[in-house]
Amino acid sequence: MKTFARYFAWLLAGLAALLIAYELTFLARVWWWKDHNPQSTAFMEAQLERLREKKPDAKLKQQWVPYEKISPSLKRAIVAAEDAKFVDHEGFDWEAIEKAMEKNKQKGKVVRGGSTISQQLAKNLFLSGNRTLWRKGQEALITVMIEKLWPKRRILEVYLNVIEWGDGVFGAEAAARHYYGTSASALGPEGSARLAAIVPNPRFYDRNRNTAWLERKTGIILARMPAAELP
Repeated sequence: MKTFARYFAWLLAGLAALLIAYELTFLARVWWWKDHNPQSTAFMEAQLERLREKKPDAKLKQQWVPYEKISPSLKRAIVAAEDAKFVDHEGFDWEAIEKAMEKNKQKGKVVRGGSTISQQLAKNLFLSGNRTLWRKGQEALITVMIEKLWPKRRILEVYLNVIEWGDGVFGAEAAARHYYGTSASALGPEGSARLAAIVPNPRFYDRNRNTAWLERKTGIILARMPAAELP
């Protein structure tokens, strides 16, 4: 019995060591990306694979631009639309999460999310789109890493450069050129609000750019933008 207990203890210790080593691989990349721009993300790679199933030579549209070359209007629009408490929280907006859970419970399905910009970034950088407890736990841990190692300005900069804005379109610069034929630095308030409204379902709104819902959402974001606080 003692021998079994000893082997079991060694097994648990080995599994714990493997788990720590696994998490350290995420921590190392988060630390590196504090000062170095990620060339790709897990989500971008998944979307490129999907596109190449239909078109083997497909490429993503993405061009990195530094924080100061992204329109303040777009920054405000994204914060207003996605995470109004971005500069104040430490990675999680517990009030928004609680409201989302209540809404989803009422509807009997997931109709609303409470993820912050930091949580969305953690998912896009590293994880699949599967809704599992393991993935949500991993997302939360990476979110803590990002919040502890990066300033808010860096979090928003990376987010704006890697999120999806259309079918194969990633980042603010590619989005500005795809929808408006201009640069991310030249975007005005209305165009920025519309781009922010597209974020929750970008491939659909890439194909359907003039829906009544998109118009309403753009107007709501425009009205909220003056109150949006930037890092």
